[in-house]
Amino acid sequence: MKNLNLKNKGGLLVPIIIFSSVALVVIGSIIKWTQITIEANRQLITREKAIQLAESGIDYYRWHLAHSQSDYQDGTGLPGPYVHEVRDKDGNVVGEFVLDITPPIIGSTKVRIESTGTLASSTISRKIRVEMAIPSLAKYAVAANDVMRFGEGTEVFGPVHSNQGIHFDGLAHNIITSSLALYNDPDHENNDEFGVHTHVNIPPDSGINENFRPLEASPNSVMSRTDVFEVGRQFPVPVIDFVGLTGNLANIKSDAQANGHYFAASGSQGYHLVLKTDDTFDVYVVNNLEPTPNGCTLVIGQQGWGTWSIRSVGGEVFLGNYGFPSNGLIFVEDNVWVNGQINGARLTIAAGRFPDNPAQRKSITVNNDLLYTNYDGTDVLALVAQNNINAGLVSENDLRIDAAMIAQNGRVGRYYYRPPTGGNDRCSPYHLRNEITLYGMIATYQRYGFSYNDGTGYQIRNIIYDANLLYSPPPSFPLTSDQYEILSWEEI
Repeated sequence: MKNLNLKNKGGLLVPIIIFSSVALVVIGSIIKWTQITIEANRQLITREKAIQLAESGIDYYRWHLAHSQSDYQDGTGLPGPYVHEVRDKDGNVVGEFVLDITPPIIGSTKVRIESTGTLASSTISRKIRVEMAIPSLAKYAVAANDVMRFGEGTEVFGPVHSNQGIHFDGLAHNIITSSLALYNDPDHENNDEFGVHTHVNIPPDSGINENFRPLEASPNSVMSRTDVFEVGRQFPVPVIDFVGLTGNLANIKSDAQANGHYFAASGSQGYHLVLKTDDTFDVYVVNNLEPTPNGCTLVIGQQGWGTWSIRSVGGEVFLGNYGFPSNGLIFVEDNVWVNGQINGARLTIAAGRFPDNPAQRKSITVNNDLLYTNYDGTDVLALVAQNNINAGLVSENDLRIDAAMIAQNGRVGRYYYRPPTGGNDRCSPYHLRNEITLYGMIATYQRYGFSYNDGTGYQIRNIIYDANLLYSPPPSFPLTSDQYEILSWEEI
């Protein structure tokens, strides 16, 4: 019988203990990792549900604004925040969203909404901030319902559109569009050309050719011509609803009578408004206009032709000084002359006569600088005329107009003033003006223009689009639709 070696009986115990301990640590770590992962996934799911609740708050209020466009108090008439429970299909409360709403400033449609979503079974919350607005019809530097011609010396820094054709011989820094594929340019005879075309000679040639341009007509393809259209041209495109673009002057009148400033017919030529940087404006009654110089007469049949310039001596009488209205609306039931400067103001100046009679429609004239102090959207001004918006005979040689201008039934531009011929001074020296700068946008029912083919009018014409007008237009400015668009989305 063999004897056992008891000295080796415990030799495996230590490795077993060591490996068991390691296994327990590993298993414990796995269990802990699993618990952490499960908890992290649970929190991830909770956070995802929380942000979904927050987004449902945004969706709800976008729906609410679609049905009540100017209600920024959630239908309560009371200040927020506004708490809404969210229920599942069985009617059980699964969470809530809380809304904080910042309404637009006067004249703007930009509203800020903060929505905080929280699950009923958790304290985890997530918050979203969204800015929404209704775009205004100031999406163009120039919008027209008639054929347009932009001559040499015209530089445009924003998009341009016409429901008719566009003859463009200047320099466009943005897209030019027309609702017509082809049209017969009234500036020359016969043959249709492209809806947007140019008569500028192809480089290295310079100058323009006033005759029909076969290369700018079918069956030729459309050339890019980046020397004229830096961003391009597009046609045909849908028409603009110009009825909507002109706005509702009658509503502006009633709102101005209620909370703005309303001026009845003057019994004379109209009113002269001088805007000031202290949020006031001086009002003068215009009694006399500059007489036309010898030989300066109407020659091309323009309706309403005249000097449209206040007589320098004895032309007006001071009426009073007024503060800018809280709703930003000034309505004048007469012709208006306006100039001056604003600082931190948002105004709409409208001129019209009711009931609407084509022979009695009223115009707005700017003969001296009309300026902003700030060009960041703080200063906004609209001029809305039932008939024309003019630069008169005795207008500044270098004129700047900072405003969104709408000619409801007429045109934005300058009348034709005859140049001297055969020793007759006619409209000289005012037939020639140096430079006009228009900052804002133009909407014109009839053909726009501050110059003519014979070189009269403003020699240099700068049209600069104010992009701030798109979502922060002047008070009562026409909008493109009644639907809010999301401008920005961020989690905060």
